[in-house]
Amino acid sequence: MPLAPPAATSPPPWSLTPEDLCASVASSARGLSAPEAAARLRQVGPNSLERARRLRDLDLLWRQVRSPMVLLLVFAMGVSLWAGGVTEALVVAIIVGASVTIGYRRERGARDVLEKLERQLVLKAQVLRDGVSVPVPVPEVVPGDVVELRAGSLVPADAVLLATNDLFVSEAALTGEGFPVEKRVGPCAPGTPLAKRTGCVWLGTHVRSGTARALVVHTGPRTAFGGIAHRLASPRGETEFERGLRRFGLLLTVAMLSIVVVVFAVNVLLHRPPAEALLFSLALAVGLTPELLPAILSINLTHATRVMAERGVLVRRLDAVENLGSMDVLCTDKTGTLTVGTPALCEATTPRALELAGVNARLQGGMSSSLDEVIARAAPTVEARKLGEVPYDFVRKRLSVAAVVSGRPVLVVKGALAQVLDCCALEPAERRALLERLSARDADGLRVIGVASRALDCERAPTREDERALTWEGALLFADPPRDDAAAAIADLRRLGVRVVMVSGDARGVARHVGAAVGLEGLDVLTGEDLDGLRDEALWHRVRSVDVFAQLDPHQKERVVRAFRKVGHVVGYLGDGINDAPSMHAADVSVSVEGAVDVAREAADFVLLQRGLKVLEAGVREGRRTFANTLKYVLTTTSANLGNMVSMAAASLVLPFLPLLASQVLLNNLLSDVPAMALAGDAVDEEAIAGPRRWELRFIGRFMVEFGLLSSLFDFATFGTLLFAFEAGPERFRTGWFVESLLTELLILFVVRTRGFAFSSRPGRVLWVSSAVVAAIDLVLPYTPLAGPLGFEPLPPALLAALVGITLGYAAMAELTKRWFYRRQLVGQPG
Repeated sequence: MPLAPPAATSPPPWSLTPEDLCASVASSARGLSAPEAAARLRQVGPNSLERARRLRDLDLLWRQVRSPMVLLLVFAMGVSLWAGGVTEALVVAIIVGASVTIGYRRERGARDVLEKLERQLVLKAQVLRDGVSVPVPVPEVVPGDVVELRAGSLVPADAVLLATNDLFVSEAALTGEGFPVEKRVGPCAPGTPLAKRTGCVWLGTHVRSGTARALVVHTGPRTAFGGIAHRLASPRGETEFERGLRRFGLLLTVAMLSIVVVVFAVNVLLHRPPAEALLFSLALAVGLTPELLPAILSINLTHATRVMAERGVLVRRLDAVENLGSMDVLCTDKTGTLTVGTPALCEATTPRALELAGVNARLQGGMSSSLDEVIARAAPTVEARKLGEVPYDFVRKRLSVAAVVSGRPVLVVKGALAQVLDCCALEPAERRALLERLSARDADGLRVIGVASRALDCERAPTREDERALTWEGALLFADPPRDDAAAAIADLRRLGVRVVMVSGDARGVARHVGAAVGLEGLDVLTGEDLDGLRDEALWHRVRSVDVFAQLDPHQKERVVRAFRKVGHVVGYLGDGINDAPSMHAADVSVSVEGAVDVAREAADFVLLQRGLKVLEAGVREGRRTFANTLKYVLTTTSANLGNMVSMAAASLVLPFLPLLASQVLLNNLLSDVPAMALAGDAVDEEAIAGPRRWELRFIGRFMVEFGLLSSLFDFATFGTLLFAFEAGPERFRTGWFVESLLTELLILFVVRTRGFAFSSRPGRVLWVSSAVVAAIDLVLPYTPLAGPLGFEPLPPALLAALVGITLGYAAMAELTKRWFYRRQLVGQPG
């Protein structure tokens, strides 16, 4: 039946008993039928927040139109029309249209790529439909659904608990409470504050331990999270690359404003028409600014996203791609990444230990575990009826199941060796001997799981207090061998300048054994206990030399990540479990895998479609290619545009006429940007991806000044040639300089794109073809019917040859300057 709106006087859901609540939402403990759920989805809409809505095409187009650079061009067009310059206005209009069209098409392409990836990465919730538990995409969860939760699950909507088993939920995202909150079934008073409604779970939180069933009462914007999302949705911190771009933009803005103000003021003082002077000054501002940088970034990131998806790396955040290239430390758990992730049972010290471990593994209802699957297959089948359980958590490091076995109630406990022994009724000497003997197997790479039990006085659910005075039953030993490709992948990452660090919850001996097998260099193992004894300053020193961390809990893993960041590293974290989520949030780059728990996938910037480090290496390379090709555009615009604009500004102060008309400046800028659009697919030298790439504003500034000055020197040589050798008038001067300045901008792109000799590194096909086409247009344009309207005139062959000679001389000097520059430059290499 349709979902009726709540009456104005209806009591809040958390104040109702489960029976009354089911009646109020027209549901039951068996959940909804599939047709009823579909009807409610049509009625209430998808379970998503409005802030995540799809960007429409008109929204994307408006974002292009309202950009500051486009608005500046529109203003320049208005000034042209006011001054009677119809041709200039038409050229500006063409540039505006081209800029908006290019930006719109590229952003729409990026949006479509991301939406396609999001469909592959959609989270699913376990929901009862027709009484059967099925996976349902989270956006399709509706009020009245009964959802099943377990450790690692993200809560898909606001819901009231119907059944729980030792349930603890992390509500930090909603309430700010740092510690997990215990939840239990039962109504609360209508006025109870949100943080104290223990019978409810909320969208935006996640399960730390335990299991539950809950009845959904609110979805999407009607949830508590949706109601305050505008306050909670603080923007994520800037990536290193974004911070560098912002500073670079500020530098250019200061330079641009200085040039505009000075040039306009001096031209007015020289009694030139104010409209013409203003238009020329605005054209200089446009010419100096890399107005296609947002489009170039969009092209590069979209290209990288497609390539990485083809290689098994799905991108969840576009702005994290460059950070992946900057990463120089990768922290990773061992299971499934460094090891095969499929443990094999090597030995059970007693048959009874294997039998009882099988009871525990088959009946436990918390997080699915590969160890439990192996135990369930290997252990003999024993008739058992479950009474309850105390789920695993990262403090106790054990899992307890109460069951009726062979007609008697018994508590079966399995978990980490030391933690199980702590609960056993053993003499100190006996406990120490068992711990030493079994822990010694760690050195062989074997993981040891302890098993203990105790009889219960009656059939009842267990509590943590029952985990005492246990009888030691024995141990199970498991092997999880290293992956065949792990050592090679670590060596390849090391050659790329990425240091791999193991952060594991396993014992010291196991971690050391695996680390040695896969080729980790620093085998001085630091355990969680060691970590707790170190002050932050001491830890900052130790992380410089330790590559293996063992027996860490989630908080300790996060502390290791923050220590690496504190000493200046760009840190990546690869994880797939609930215990990895805090570290993933703390890292610069977070990576998860397909099949990871919800909370880990949601925290990830990237998701690997297959386990192992080899696929991540491809992602690192692509991130560095993206960085390198973006930097090529930045270096080209700073080296060529700044020199040309400074030369033009200087020439305007001494010549009796403007060196270029505003329309000619803008046309030059538009044509020079055409080849730059092809940089996304340009080839990148191997040396450009051989090490972590980091934004260096000092490097950009030095490059801009030194190559800008070189460009200006050859511009002045061109001025002298035009004025003194060929006695050029205004039209011939403008035509000659237009041809020379555009040719130099095309050539400098090939010089800057590689650290080596310009043509020793083969450019991408689209780049050199587009450059050749633009060069041909540049040389032919003065001889076409468009020359007159644009203010050009045909050039005599001797002058054209002289301009080509100056251009080639500039390219040769740029090569020499580049070599001299990089001999002194220790960091920040261009691609």
